[in-house]
Amino acid sequence: MIRTTIAAAVAATLAFATPALADLSDILSAGTIKIAVPENFPPFGSLGMEGEYVGYDVDVANLIAENLGVELELVPVTSPQRIPYLETDRVDLVVSSMGANPERAKSIWFSSAYAPFFSGAFAASDLSIASMADLAGHKVGVTGGTLEDLELTEKGPKDLEIIRFGDNAATISAFVSGQTDVIVTGNTVAAQLGSDNPDLSIETKFIIKESPAFIGIKKGNIDLLQWVNVFILHKKLGGELNELSEKWLGQPLPDLPSL
Repeated sequence: MIRTTIAAAVAATLAFATPALADLSDILSAGTIKIAVPENFPPFGSLGMEGEYVGYDVDVANLIAENLGVELELVPVTSPQRIPYLETDRVDLVVSSMGANPERAKSIWFSSAYAPFFSGAFAASDLSIASMADLAGHKVGVTGGTLEDLELTEKGPKDLEIIRFGDNAATISAFVSGQTDVIVTGNTVAAQLGSDNPDLSIETKFIIKESPAFIGIKKGNIDLLQWVNVFILHKKLGGELNELSEKWLGQPLPDLPSL
């Protein structure tokens, strides 16, 4: 795997000084690509124990650089920085668990979806649950006031026993201690929960709401957009993205939409 060419601690600073090379031909000529990844959003991207950034998005960024045959400069970003960094040429691509919507599409282009991001019901593998109706008779834990709580309240069976908690930590703690049979949360929370507690054999029972992630590309860079879409298709068909999903999210890669 291609290693970053600058230390994570100075990546953002150098990004201000050296413009990114957003055109595909320029990137290939220069032999370097700058890719924004999450600064602190595990399991998509965060600072690892050895002082390097790790996660699903980081692995995708490395795959992109490897397939282009260029060096990779990781640029850790927060959510509000993602689009401005593209628009001001501080990065060539944003691979940072970013959802696509009409408002964002006014500013940048989006690739096909490359990563799953969703809310779902999660429980032990030996528990037979496949739909909202199957939650009846089980204690279902959720963080109060969240999207997941609203979906459960609106679409769950009338006799559903919902146990609401004040924050994610309390919701997770209740599931781990056996106070609830099912946890309804985001897939990233569930992935971390499964990683921290492998004995629970937690798996996705069903998806409540999908919001997949897309790669951000500066408007006008059509060659780069086309290359990225071919890259995503190739990695879906070849199984690499499925391997990353299993590695970081603890589940097979679901069907992802194309734009």
